[in-house]
Amino acid sequence: MAPVKQFFQALLDVILPPLCHICHSFIPNAGTLHICTSCRESLPLVSSPLCTICGVPFFAAGGDHRCGACLTHPPHYDTARAHFLYEGPIRELIHSFKYNQRTHLRSPLALLTIEGVGVFLADQNLHAIIPVPLHRSRLRQRGFNQAVLLGNILSRHLSIPLLPDALVRTRQTEPQIDLSATERRMNVKGAFTVNRAELVAGKRLLLFDDVMTTGSTINECAMELKKAGAEFVVATTIARTAK
Repeated sequence: MAPVKQFFQALLDVILPPLCHICHSFIPNAGTLHICTSCRESLPLVSSPLCTICGVPFFAAGGDHRCGACLTHPPHYDTARAHFLYEGPIRELIHSFKYNQRTHLRSPLALLTIEGVGVFLADQNLHAIIPVPLHRSRLRQRGFNQAVLLGNILSRHLSIPLLPDALVRTRQTEPQIDLSATERRMNVKGAFTVNRAELVAGKRLLLFDDVMTTGSTINECAMELKKAGAEFVVATTIARTAK
């Protein structure tokens, strides 16, 4: 059967040649990512030294340690990690995924995230994945919740159940993109609630979203999960800003 499968794959490559999602060049043996080696090597990674709590990189010599913000105002989540900096081609891929309906990009984005932080997450003994929810009006407008689509892939590969209805967004909020840090905190204040406390009480949770900027949304969600009895909350995103 293997030669037959190879023949049909070769035929499919002729009809629909696999192209890099970033530079759009042809990729022989594209695999599941469809990102060429050159583009992969150019992706901006988050690496040590970084804050052991919020995960922000320091861009200086030294070891991992808590940043000043986490020392003075500890967040409600216990730790956070992202694989990429939110810039360049990663930013463009996430924007295409969310705003241009290119939902097929969920697979490379999720798989790259697992590749980067999967070992870290495996060490956390997590019980469930909680995607950051969209308000129902935003969900109707977009047609999907990006955190749920990505979370489904994480759930399969990490063997951790996804609980898409445990946390809900109770009111519509303004888009965070043009708001200051203070405005972002106020914008999401009181916007989330735990729908089913029995699913999160006493559990170690992975709170997942696509991007972390100031962390206001993640922090507000983590606060509600902790109020509902969550034991431990790890926040993970594909990408984060460098602050």
